[in-house]
Amino acid sequence: MKIIWNGITKENAIFSLTLGLCSTLAVTTTVESAYLMGICVTIVLFFSSIVVSLIKKIVPDNVRLPVYILIVGTFVTIFELLLQTYLPNVYDLLGIYLPLIVVNCIVLGRCLSVYSKKGVTYSMLDSFEIGIGYLLTILLVAFCREALGNGTITLVDQASSLFGAKQIIYLPINDYFPMLFFQTPAGAFFTLGILIGCFRLLKKVKK
Repeated sequence: MKIIWNGITKENAIFSLTLGLCSTLAVTTTVESAYLMGICVTIVLFFSSIVVSLIKKIVPDNVRLPVYILIVGTFVTIFELLLQTYLPNVYDLLGIYLPLIVVNCIVLGRCLSVYSKKGVTYSMLDSFEIGIGYLLTILLVAFCREALGNGTITLVDQASSLFGAKQIIYLPINDYFPMLFFQTPAGAFFTLGILIGCFRLLKKVKK
């Protein structure tokens, strides 16, 4: 629990470090797309951390970045091919943002600053911590955007082949005043800005 809490607060990739904002803004139109992206990033982060920490002593400093990009890109490609083959609807839902995990600042940043310096066990725990923090954060952003913008909470739609049935919750707000602004890019920036402000205010009050 301490690891998860640290990933949500002190080491939160989005609210504290402001990394990975591209995918955060792009895939948070629905709760479903948000948690699917969070799971993908966490899996890639986990396996990349293992390989990077294992080879850290044999990779020269001047080629670390291209080597780590190659490692991350390999796992992203494997994951992408698996989704394209077995879950094509999920693959289409995530679109171009799935292969862009290769250059996600969260993944590359941790590879360079942590996994290339720490042991395998520490790196695995850190990847889990950062991945869970990222997942929960984009879920919060998506919940706010979808609830206010569409009046729905989409738990399962495109991933119904994986979970068995569609599960979409329709909120009362949908019958009165769904604010479509929150489904736009400007709405994404606005929502993220408000949440980051609230997060940092809470941290300040706690201190």
